[in-house]
Amino acid sequence: MTIALHPSERAARRRLSGPARRRAWYQAARIAAPIVAVIAGVVFATLNLFDWPTAAASNRPFLSSETTLQPSSRDPEALASPGDGTTGTAPLPPLPAALRGLSDTLATGVVPARPFAMRGASAQDRSRALECLAAAIYYEAASEAEDGQRAVAQVVLNRVRHPAFPATVCGVVYQGAERASGCQFSFACDGAMARVPARAAWARATRTAAAALAGYVFAPVGLATHYHTYAVTPTWNRSLVMTDAIGAHFFHRWKGVWGTSAAFHQAYAGHEPVPGPPSRTVDPVIALNRAVAVAPPLPAANEVQPHPAENSAPLPPPPSQDNLPESQILDRWKDSGKPLR
Repeated sequence: MTIALHPSERAARRRLSGPARRRAWYQAARIAAPIVAVIAGVVFATLNLFDWPTAAASNRPFLSSETTLQPSSRDPEALASPGDGTTGTAPLPPLPAALRGLSDTLATGVVPARPFAMRGASAQDRSRALECLAAAIYYEAASEAEDGQRAVAQVVLNRVRHPAFPATVCGVVYQGAERASGCQFSFACDGAMARVPARAAWARATRTAAAALAGYVFAPVGLATHYHTYAVTPTWNRSLVMTDAIGAHFFHRWKGVWGTSAAFHQAYAGHEPVPGPPSRTVDPVIALNRAVAVAPPLPAANEVQPHPAENSAPLPPPPSQDNLPESQILDRWKDSGKPLR
C-alpha cells in the first residue's frame, strides 16, 4: 500500500535534495561540534583530576621485575625514594692558592661541567663506581624522566671533582652513611635500600650511570653539587645559587669562587670502596653517676680450689660481735621456740 504524502511534505523533501541537504548537514555539524568539544574537555579534565591510571597503579605494592618501565606507567610508590629527596652539605676546605686570585664575578650563569674521566681506574673500580652511581640514580630519581636521572648523576660526578667531597663515586654516594642521620644522599639513611629494585628500572638507571661515567655531560644543571625536592627546604637552600629545576628537584651550586669551573679540580682517586653504606659506629656507653658494685669472677670449672686444711695461711678470725646492736628480746623468750607477739 502506498501512502500519499501531503503536498507540503513533498515540497520539503524536494528542497532538501542535493545542495540544500548538504547545507543542512553542515549547519548541524557546526552546532554539534562545540558541544562535543565541551563534553570531551570535561571528561579529560575529570580523568586528570582523579588521576585514574596512577591510582590504579598505586594499588600494586610492588612492581614486577618483568614489567617494562614506560613514562606513562611509572609507579612512584614502588620506585621513588620515600625520603625527603635532598642532599646534605659539607664544609668548604681552605681556599687553595690557585683560587685566591679569582674574582667572585666569574661564578655567573650556568657553566657546563667537564666530561668525567676515570683514567687509570681498574676494572673493579669501574664496576663499583657504576653500581654506586646507578643506586643513587635509582633510589633518588627512578620515577623521573631521562633528564631527571641525568641531573642526579651529574650532581654526583660534580661532587667527585670538588675538594669538599670524597674523590670516589662510592665515597660521594654513601658519604655520612656510617651515622644514623647524616647521609649526604637521603636514600642511604631513610630505608629506601630495603626494597629490592625492579629489574627494568634498575637497568634504566644503570644505562644512565654508564653514559655519565663515559663522559656524557648534562649541561642544564651546570656545576650543581646540591639538590632538593619541592617538598623540603633544607637549611643550605639560601646559601647556594640555583642553577635549574628539573623534574621534582631544584639544583644548586656553591656561591663565589667555589662555584666556578676552576674549583672542580680534584682528581679521581680510584680505589672505590665496597658499594653500600659502611658499618655504622656504635654510640659510646654513657657513664653512670654512681659506682656500681662488680661481682668477682667465678673460678673456672676445671680449677681445683685448695682445701682449707691444706692451705698454709691461717684463716681470718670471725668478725667481732661487739659492735652488734643490743637485742630488744627478753631473756625468757630468746630460746623458748615460741613466736613473739
